[in-house]
Amino acid sequence: MKILIVNTSERTGGAAVAANRLLKALRKQGVEAAFLVRDRSSRAAEVYAVDRGSWLEKQKNRWRFLWERLIIFCCNKGKRKNLFQVSIANTGTDISRHPLVQEADVIHLHWINQGFLSLDDIQALIDTGKPVVWTLHDLWPATAICHYPGTCEKFELECYHCPKLVDRPLWDLARAVFRQKQSLALAKVAFVGCSRWITEQAQRSALLRQAAFHSIPNPIDRDVFQPIDRAQARESFALPVHKCLILFAAAKLSDDRKGANYLLEACRILKETTTLPIEVVLMGSGSDELINAFSFPVNELGYISEDRKKVMAYAGANLFVSPSLEDNLPNTIMEAMACGTPCVGFDTGGIPEMIDHQANGYVARYKDPKDLAAGILWVLENREAKTLSSACLEKVERSYSEAVVAGRYMNLYEALLKKKL
Repeated sequence: MKILIVNTSERTGGAAVAANRLLKALRKQGVEAAFLVRDRSSRAAEVYAVDRGSWLEKQKNRWRFLWERLIIFCCNKGKRKNLFQVSIANTGTDISRHPLVQEADVIHLHWINQGFLSLDDIQALIDTGKPVVWTLHDLWPATAICHYPGTCEKFELECYHCPKLVDRPLWDLARAVFRQKQSLALAKVAFVGCSRWITEQAQRSALLRQAAFHSIPNPIDRDVFQPIDRAQARESFALPVHKCLILFAAAKLSDDRKGANYLLEACRILKETTTLPIEVVLMGSGSDELINAFSFPVNELGYISEDRKKVMAYAGANLFVSPSLEDNLPNTIMEAMACGTPCVGFDTGGIPEMIDHQANGYVARYKDPKDLAAGILWVLENREAKTLSSACLEKVERSYSEAVVAGRYMNLYEALLKKKL
């Protein structure tokens, strides 16, 4: 069985991380899996770039990305508002005749936006007749142009006048793209939600009413993400040894969807209600916009891409906080739990599927900074810290280990191939 995993980037972004981990998990189970990307960043033998190193093809890829953004920018009357929260897939690379696609038994799409695959390119892959699996890392396949619709429910019937864009844009991109997506044979695609939440959301879409859905989480490598001595971890970053450290991490910490403002308010509440020696640790870009707003001293780690350093950051913290307002199955929570670090997050998206309330962490009421603060305090004051940590590890092993997730995907691939026959 040959599986081809397809994603825009090899390493950048949560979907790339998840796709990479699935690739490794499948290969450990003896599956012949390859990874086809636009943006290759390693020399791994199982990873292939569509441009094959050609300078001309690299420039074409760059212009495809810019062309899509330019159309959105112009439609948005020259405003940068939510420029990267929507995608229109108007341009891309036809990979249907690529040797890896021709050789594959199953084509497994992940995140294919920002000029990698166009809607026509997606249809071309479906037209190969090979089983196509598409893992939902956000809701773009279920909407017209947005990756997360928030409170908008237009995608249930027909998208138009997208609220992510300015009022009265030059033309209705949402309606145009929605109608183009309606012409795709998406009913032939097997969609996989990383969380039950995103699966349920996608099933509401008028575009995907006839499609088949499955819920399979992302895997994590327990040989990499595992508990280590807290003092050793803190020493590696010169973090204070005897403080209560709250870790907040995101690719872009200031992204509104990541909910930093709610963490800021929770910290203000904690400052007034506890004498615990709390400090905040920030891992990610965009910390300059937040550092002076916290009520507690802040330690900046910057953006970290190396897994071993991430492990040190998670293991060095007393808890990890994810105040995200809309998220699928955050890799950060899974990584923290695999390191034995309890997590606190809002009751939204896939977060309550990961955190078992007051068993391995705390699930706070949505957009309630007071309850978020209560959750942080509950973890910091918990006398059974080792029990919390053990519960985190047990949950990860039971639900997200490589063998478990790879096995579920292998069963899906085999079922699809039998159906084809």
